Amino acid sequence: MSKAVTSIAEAKFAAALKKDKQALSEREKARQADAKHTAKLRALRLARDAADKQEAEAAAAAKPAAKKKAKAKSKPKKAPSRPPKVY
Repeated sequence: MSKAVTSIAEAKFAAALKKDKQALSEREKARQADAKHTAKLRALRLARDAADKQEAEAAAAAKPAAKKKAKAKSKPKKAPSRPPKVY
């Protein structure tokens, strides 16, 4: 009788181990798929950023250099028409 109980327990334990191993495998596959998706999105973002940078550099190169205007001398400030309030 004890051999039958032992073999049943061993069979249940083996089934539980198999189920756990399968669950871990499925989780790992999901993690890898998520990592692959994230890497793809990152690559697309980096490519877009590089294209935007090249476009901005090309636009800046095509634009003539802006000349800085000399600052006009500012007029002296007028005194306030009424004295400030004193508290």
